[in-house]
Amino acid sequence: MSNFSFPRPKAPPVQAREPVEGRCPECNAESLMRYPVLSERGWFVAVKCQQCLHSVSREKWTRLGHVRLMTDAIGG
Repeated sequence: MSNFSFPRPKAPPVQAREPVEGRCPECNAESLMRYPVLSERGWFVAVKCQQCLHSVSREKWTRLGHVRLMTDAIGG
């Protein structure tokens, strides 16, 4: 049996986090960031506190996140 080691990547994340003005309603920290997240219901753009990870807001994002299909551009 072999042991696998997966160190933390040194490269920055694919999607940069955007700072958001305001305070966290849970811990009162001024460290809110907006970035995409994947949950059991699909992709969302969330605003989360970087201190306590409280979700301040979540908005539905594209069906496949970063992947853009040509069929998504076809109106229906």
